Amino acid sequence: MQTATIEPTAIDGPTPLFVEKRFPLRLAPHIDGIRDLYQSGKDNRWQPERDIPWATLKAETYGVAEREAARLTWSRRLWIESIGLKETAALLVRFCMEDGRESDPKFFLPVRGTEEAWHSDCFDRMARAFGGRFARPATRAYEALFNRNLHTRALNATRSLDSYVVTHCAVEDGLELELFRAHRANATNPAVAALLDRCIGDKERHAAFGWLYSEERAPGWSAEERRTIRDEVVEHMRTVELAGFHCAWLSNASSAEAAADAISAAAGLGAATADEEAAVLRAYTGSVREKLATLGIDIPRFDHPLVGSF
Repeated sequence: MQTATIEPTAIDGPTPLFVEKRFPLRLAPHIDGIRDLYQSGKDNRWQPERDIPWATLKAETYGVAEREAARLTWSRRLWIESIGLKETAALLVRFCMEDGRESDPKFFLPVRGTEEAWHSDCFDRMARAFGGRFARPATRAYEALFNRNLHTRALNATRSLDSYVVTHCAVEDGLELELFRAHRANATNPAVAALLDRCIGDKERHAAFGWLYSEERAPGWSAEERRTIRDEVVEHMRTVELAGFHCAWLSNASSAEAAADAISAAAGLGAATADEEAAVLRAYTGSVREKLATLGIDIPRFDHPLVGSF
């Protein structure tokens, strides 16, 4: 492993970083599927102001309860999406700093970061249209779930980059994609539906990147590396997803957010019911288990009082 320099962080202490080794400069395509995602992202670029029919939102036509719920639903979506504004930049730096990493992610990640910025812009605009963005979650306990310092994990030279990609770019981004599809299925407002359609197109590329890169790297993983990946995926599922990060109803700490999503789902404003999200979570976890098994990683079943064993 290369010598690491030390940079201080305010929360976790010093984070070991790789020392830059710029040459030889390798820019030739290596993973064709990811290079195709980069090209697709460029070809399908869109503009929040131009491509979302904001005039059809008509937020003022909804009742007070629906507007308040939509404010919180879209504020929470913004809290989640805004994590990527730091995480994607850090992940790009890690790919550029760690010697021998392929060029294709270095091209794709700036496109992903741009799309996350568009999403954040639109989610903020949606929340403001319904009365204003909520600055933070209703409880400190739920707020803590958003402060996971993913950017420091991505940059940390002592932590496996492949494990990070499997957990957060494949598994987590894939779950987010499937949940967005469930939200879109309920969306009857034209502006909300159009925004979710744009986001789904982008998130399909985001999740595909994670799985393509994992499949490319898997043949070179050692048994220890597979255990590391398994442990990180399991920890993420148990301490993040089953704690209510994407599905607010899974946590008592996020009851206000869960109630808002239920109202937003009924009003067609871009959310799903707890039962619908539970079905997504069960089905998606099963598909993840099958995919990871083909990469030599066995994921156990999970248990939650509101979801059962899945």
